[in-house]
Amino acid sequence: MSIGYLVTLMRGAVFQVFVLCAPILGAALIIGLIVAIFQATTSIQEQTLTFLPKLLVILGMLALLSSWMFAMMRGYTFNLFSIIPSLAD
Repeated sequence: MSIGYLVTLMRGAVFQVFVLCAPILGAALIIGLIVAIFQATTSIQEQTLTFLPKLLVILGMLALLSSWMFAMMRGYTFNLFSIIPSLAD
């Protein structure tokens, strides 16, 4: 096993984290932007106004994407466990 192989494994893990987090963070970003525009146009400067919409959208996204996220993590984990015997060489 070489250092390049370990770097490839770590790169795959970091990419997996980015792919799993991107839809949820993107939805929270869009909702935050919409609420910020609403606050700017109505001159409501309440800092806690963005908390509840973001929380609801994040929970909704988790509910919608949880099966896809689990399938992605399961596939990556199966891949890691399948290469364990080759690491013993």
